Amino acid sequence: MTALQPVIVGAGPAGVRAAQTLVAHGLRPVMLDEAPRWGGQIYRQPPPGFHRSKRTLYGFEAGRAESLHTAMANILDRVDYRPNTLVWNAEGSRLDLLSRGRTDTLPYGQLIVATGATDRVLPFPGWTLPGVYTLGAAQVALKYQGCAIGSRVVFAGTGPLLYLVAYQYAKAGAQVLAVLDTAAFKDKAAALPSLLRQPAVFAKGLYYLGWLRALGVPVHQGVRLVRATGDTQVSGLRWHDGRSEYRLPCDAVGFGYALRSETQLADLLGCRFSYNTLQRAALPECDAAGRSSVPGVYLAGDGAGIMGADAAEWAGERAALALLADAGQAVDISRAATLETRLARTAAFRIGLERAFPFPRDWAAHAPDELVICRCEEVTAGELRQCSQETGAREMNRLKALTRVGMGRCQGRSCGAAAAEILAHACAISPDAVGRLRGQAPIKPLPFAAMMPRDGEAA
Repeated sequence: MTALQPVIVGAGPAGVRAAQTLVAHGLRPVMLDEAPRWGGQIYRQPPPGFHRSKRTLYGFEAGRAESLHTAMANILDRVDYRPNTLVWNAEGSRLDLLSRGRTDTLPYGQLIVATGATDRVLPFPGWTLPGVYTLGAAQVALKYQGCAIGSRVVFAGTGPLLYLVAYQYAKAGAQVLAVLDTAAFKDKAAALPSLLRQPAVFAKGLYYLGWLRALGVPVHQGVRLVRATGDTQVSGLRWHDGRSEYRLPCDAVGFGYALRSETQLADLLGCRFSYNTLQRAALPECDAAGRSSVPGVYLAGDGAGIMGADAAEWAGERAALALLADAGQAVDISRAATLETRLARTAAFRIGLERAFPFPRDWAAHAPDELVICRCEEVTAGELRQCSQETGAREMNRLKALTRVGMGRCQGRSCGAAAAEILAHACAISPDAVGRLRGQAPIKPLPFAAMMPRDGEAA
């Protein structure tokens, strides 16, 4: 083994199981995580002094959350655990870190990237109004802060998370006015054979839907979001069902279109990417064990492709076993094969989910010119179309250079997918043909104070 400790980026389901596996084989990995406590987004832990049961916080997943939290707690003394630590760059087998307002560097020999996922955002008119949140942000408010984003909430978009968050809000006592799903019922019916590959997961989805309907929450499918209305605060949401337009008064909206993988770190590490048609995104390539195209770099969890929390745990363990095997340690081959089989079954199930909650392919066609796509730089859909028409830009990084789309604080996390759809539609080409925004350091903004020399250091 190299003298350097293996490094894990991310302390969600994939990162925790990877760490647990390495510890079981006598290693002491370094574990870097932006969050103050382990668990990731799905099993995010509330702050100290916050008293709600795991059953209340995580519902059906309370047992898995407890198992993951306990697993990490049991190995804390054998892990170099560094919470509140941002990995903002990777270069020359070194990671650049930000922790407690100061920068640092960390060399690595083997690296497991378990960076997870964020909301996939497709803007609609009025989405920048106060009171409009992504589904992930709405879930964080409930899990971490114990509060709702509003007193009369509408949830919109598509994907399993849409129904889960609506259920969690209704279960917590919030008034959920409606669930507006852009996917049609026929999409879900067509996907049924694939969904039945994991009947327990499918049954949970049916339970969420049935529970909402039993509570009297209207669920509309096959809709298109028209506009969030309001002056200084969202006051309503207009939507279309293909026949008529409706307006629903509300004081908060949670929206999202499934999840997108966090891939910026994999990009800076030099991993090879390829376009995944099913997930409609460019993803870092890896084999069934999690090995990336860069020797010594392993990918696990939703950062390598959206697979869900259970699969993330298996992928984290499998990537750790691959790291160990590549370093010459003996590992349980049968266990590795079992994990790969589970992941393959989940991949087949994910095909069903993507078909049941398809990307709204007509979104770009309906996006008006005045729609703000990049809120950081205030770039509109019309400006992107005009730039492409006038300059002949047909590639995302060229479009970025000419319009500044994706140059703001989010570095394209929020606007990248939407901008690619606008460009592809404007050029009458497929989204994979316009490429992807290349990762840039710093991955997330750094405070100026972090770059200042410490006391006693030369400027």
